[in-house]
Amino acid sequence: MRKNIKLTAGIAATAALALGLTACGTSSDPSSAKDSAGSADKPLVVAASPTPHADILNFVKDNLAEKAGLKLEVKEFTDYVLPNTATQSGQVDANFFQHKPYLDDFNKKNKTTIVPVVNVHLEPLGLYSKSLKSVKDIKPGQTIAVPNDTTNGGRALQLLAENGLITVKPGVGTNAKLSDITDKKGLEFKELEAATVPRALNEVDAAVINGNYAIEAKLSPAKDALVLEKADGNPYANFLAVKEGNEKDARVQKLAELLNSPEVKKYIEDTYKGSVIPAFGAVK
Repeated sequence: MRKNIKLTAGIAATAALALGLTACGTSSDPSSAKDSAGSADKPLVVAASPTPHADILNFVKDNLAEKAGLKLEVKEFTDYVLPNTATQSGQVDANFFQHKPYLDDFNKKNKTTIVPVVNVHLEPLGLYSKSLKSVKDIKPGQTIAVPNDTTNGGRALQLLAENGLITVKPGVGTNAKLSDITDKKGLEFKELEAATVPRALNEVDAAVINGNYAIEAKLSPAKDALVLEKADGNPYANFLAVKEGNEKDARVQKLAELLNSPEVKKYIEDTYKGSVIPAFGAVK
């Protein structure tokens, strides 16, 4: 049985409050982030999405951490906001759930200072349907659900454009918004929070779903997706991240090394069979 520590409402509220105080230049506990970061004997607490992030971390915790002298605790979050706010406020030491375009957008909008440490894996974005067997079956008048956050929404529209379902303004790339669509080809779009898109599959004709949420919904990106993002040159590798200034924490460096180990590479390949792809290397 997994022994992850679930985020309570109280911690969530405290994280949000602490973020607000930090933005004003004051911390409810100034020593909380830096002091814990400097204590090599304290557990490293990492916020993570359940699948595959927490699964990968728990593999490290159960099989590699003790031998490496690392005490690791995993807190599961089911959204894309609290892991960063909790990291910024010092409620957790690090997080593992996001890619660089999302983090850049989040930092800009929230005045946070989260930075990447090391790439771990890629979760290809895919188009799924309960009723259609091929992308060729998508016809005018049908509805496609897409994530409503800036980066994943643009990423979804780019996937649709690359497969001929829509056309978008030249040059917008993964920053595309619905307003950038120049030809919907008769399709309708429903914007939803990324985590809820899989549940909409019974209500729409097709949906663009993030890889981690597809796996949680018992979908296999490698087998079930009508179309899937290409891995080559993909900027959406998911990485370990910390508040700026904590990159050199010995515990963080130790976890980064373990997350890029041959054992983790084999675990990802054996467990997810192409639905999650190792993406080891420096974050750019």
